[in-house]
Amino acid sequence: MLVTLVALLAAAVLLVSLSRRLGVGSILGYLLAGVLIGPSGLRVVTDVDSISEISELGVLMLLFIIGLELRLPRIWAMRRAVFGLGGAQMAVTGAVLTLIAHAAGAPWNAALILGAGLALSSTAIVLPMLGERQLLSLMSGRDAFAVLLFQDIASVPLVALTPLLAGQHSHGPIWLAVLKAAGGVAVILVGGRFVLRPVFAAIGGAKTRELFTATALLVVTGAAAIAGAAGLPLSLGAFAAGVILAESEYRHELQADVEPFEGLLLGFFFMSVGMSANIGLAIREPVNILIGVVVLLTVKIVIAFGLGRIRGQIMPTAVRFALALPQGSEFGFVLFGAAVGVGALGHPTADRTTLVVALSMLISPVLFALSERFLIPGLLKKTPKQTTDVRNVAPAPVVICGFGRFGQIVGRVLVARGIAFNALDAEAENIDLVRRFGHIAYYGDATRLDLLRAVGADTAKVIVLALPDPAQVLKIAELAREHFPQAKVLARARNRRHAHLLMDLGVNALVRETFFSSLRLTELVLRSLDFSEAEARRTVATFRERDEQMLINQHAFYDDEKQLMQTATQAADELRALFEADTST
Repeated sequence: MLVTLVALLAAAVLLVSLSRRLGVGSILGYLLAGVLIGPSGLRVVTDVDSISEISELGVLMLLFIIGLELRLPRIWAMRRAVFGLGGAQMAVTGAVLTLIAHAAGAPWNAALILGAGLALSSTAIVLPMLGERQLLSLMSGRDAFAVLLFQDIASVPLVALTPLLAGQHSHGPIWLAVLKAAGGVAVILVGGRFVLRPVFAAIGGAKTRELFTATALLVVTGAAAIAGAAGLPLSLGAFAAGVILAESEYRHELQADVEPFEGLLLGFFFMSVGMSANIGLAIREPVNILIGVVVLLTVKIVIAFGLGRIRGQIMPTAVRFALALPQGSEFGFVLFGAAVGVGALGHPTADRTTLVVALSMLISPVLFALSERFLIPGLLKKTPKQTTDVRNVAPAPVVICGFGRFGQIVGRVLVARGIAFNALDAEAENIDLVRRFGHIAYYGDATRLDLLRAVGADTAKVIVLALPDPAQVLKIAELAREHFPQAKVLARARNRRHAHLLMDLGVNALVRETFFSSLRLTELVLRSLDFSEAEARRTVATFRERDEQMLINQHAFYDDEKQLMQTATQAADELRALFEADTST
């Protein structure tokens, strides 16, 4: 056992480090590590089943953490994406793959199981893959998550239907199976709602660290065990427990305690997938296996891309969405094993399909990484030219350059007051998002003079520079000073130096991007330290006034670091003395 553990950790450290350096993410490293030390490689580890059983805890913990981050109102808000897009993906992909499997010689019952199992995608691969690249908050990431969530829900009837497709039901009548499933869900819901909080309170919350951690692990495994006893997927039980506890005061502590176990065990899960790949079968039947992998990836990518476009995704968003979901699912292994057990699927077919799924899991992270490096950047540049026309834009009193989070707040306030504006942004997904919410924004590089003129900068009263890139803000400020003198320029400054460079260009109406939010947070900190509301507000207002004056005073020598430090120290001393005098009076 010790040799096995050393082999697992050593392979993971070496290959995951290498894969991250190559920019293809950590998942591929884990998969290749499993292939290397598994039965098809160096045979350092041969008991794959034992590793798989332990490592599946990583999948349970991943889904528990996902549940912790999901509030029930958010799930309800996502219902259209979950049941609309997710349902369409499962139905269309499953139907197409079923027809292909039947055309390849599988009887209808086996073809239905193959089609449904292969339509599923791997939550354990997709979510970390998107999370590593900060894509979960984008439309492509949110839609991929919605599809995965629907697939987890759909796995419940798949388990129940598998024995029926074999002409038997080993667990009694179907109504009894449904009743058991409903009972399992009820136990998890009631237990999570009324039992878990008192239990955490009884053990003293997070005061006894090791006991709290043990209780957190008990919650995950216990919920999974209840789901399994009710005939439901184990992962669904862990997910449901997380959703229930998302509203509790222990949510953050639970997440902090479970995450270290989740990360390591999930890595072991990916390694077990690599170990389970029957490379010998691929060597004996290379053409059949290759065709299977290509067909699976192609069908799932094409269908997901088409559904994404129907949903209204722009080209790069649809490509990201499609390339995130083409692999098979870890649940496919369970489903095909169950089908073999009841006689609905033959062993040779199950072995080939399992290998196809494993290879798709190996290939999909590479495809996604390559698309992010070479395909998506080009699409992001090309897409807006096909979808945005600024030739006939009506003039407006305000032009907003940059319509991300910062610029959108400005735009929302203007909309509330009935003030027209034209917005330019170079991020295609920003444009797609705001248009879905009914706002008008145009794709374009705001540093281009012709585009500024096209959106009415010649007649605008105000030009707002809300771009996150300081160099772009400076360039537009210079263009505005030269070509649009009638407009007042208001700018987002990244930091003090950026503010001084804007002042050089005559832009004095500027806001440092984190300044006011930091002041507001500071005011809340003082209130939490028992300062009165008036005292906290006065302290922050005094600091703001002194700091803004110091910003103006330092403009004359902002390149002299020694003098900057000297004036900053002097100002801090004066401010401290002022507060001390205020306290003593």
